[in-house]
Amino acid sequence: MQTITALFDDYEDASDAVSELEAMGMPISDISIVANNADSRHHNVASPAAEDAATGAGIGAVVGGAGGLATGLGAMAIPGLGPVVAAGWLAAMAAGAVAGAVAGGAAGGIIGGLTDAGVPENDAHVYAEGVRRGGTLVTARVDEDVALQVREILSSSRSVDIGERRSEYEAGGWAAFDPAAGTYSVDDIERDAARRRGL
Repeated sequence: MQTITALFDDYEDASDAVSELEAMGMPISDISIVANNADSRHHNVASPAAEDAATGAGIGAVVGGAGGLATGLGAMAIPGLGPVVAAGWLAAMAAGAVAGAVAGGAAGGIIGGLTDAGVPENDAHVYAEGVRRGGTLVTARVDEDVALQVREILSSSRSVDIGERRSEYEAGGWAAFDPAAGTYSVDDIERDAARRRGL
């Protein structure tokens, strides 16, 4: 089994990718989505998913009904990332880290979950920073026989080139995700997006 991960600047693009993964028959227990919610766009997601994840049920296990993974988004605050909505196995790890007050909090849970699943640590830091700065992370645990198809879906033109994004962050003085760096406001996110469009 391998882990394939993509960062999206636009939540709708990430949601479309998740829908494509579900349509190809991927079990939702193997897909995860973590989206920045600084703008409170997802204000009616008070599902029990995040609470159940914190108690060990696992968000991915909670949302298995009709409508797919995105219908089971749970709202939570993650130190360093701020308010997010999330569902799936990676979100369950993050919620468990928050509930357990693990050193480094849920952000550490996301980075740790990604690296434990085989994502290089330097990439995991970029993914966490991407969510902090307004993005949406989609992660899939896949068998070899579908890896190519999943990689094609997640590496679509709508996803972020992780190497370019790392270079952009580093040009601004960033070295690694820091949960103590503070959360991004809606204005910060919009400013970054406007600067990116000007590139």
